[in-house]
Order: sequence, then structure tokens, then C-alpha cells
Amino acid sequence: MFELEWLKPGVFIGSIVFALIGVLVFWICFIVVDKLTPYDLWGEIIEKKNVALAIVVAAMCLSIGIIVAAAIHG
Repeated sequence: MFELEWLKPGVFIGSIVFALIGVLVFWICFIVVDKLTPYDLWGEIIEKKNVALAIVVAAMCLSIGIIVAAAIHG
């Protein structure tokens, strides 16, 4: 019989905690990058429909996400 390792309470809660830490670190990084740019990223993307900036921000988000995941995974 196989065991479901990921359903054990310690493993499950640890996964949730690491996921929340990853999202928090990602959001903080996004805010820092937003403050470092000379204009409001969200306003440019949503209000002015700047597709080029949206692609750059998406690439940045993927990069930060990969870095955070690698750092948490160890």
C-alpha cells in the first residue's frame, strides 16, 4: 500500500506556510520594482493599455517567481 506523504498534517501545513512566504516575497519584490521605476506600472498597464510594458512586467514576475521558488525549495 502506498502512503500519501503530502497529506500528513506537518507536510501540508509546511507547504501552505512556504507558499504564503513565497507569495509575500514575490509581492514585496514587485512593489520594490514598481517604486524603482519612474512611473506607475499598474496604471500604465491597466489604464493606458501599454502591452510592451505588460510583457516586460510579466517576464519580471516569472523571473522573481522562479527565484523565490528556487530559494524556498532549497
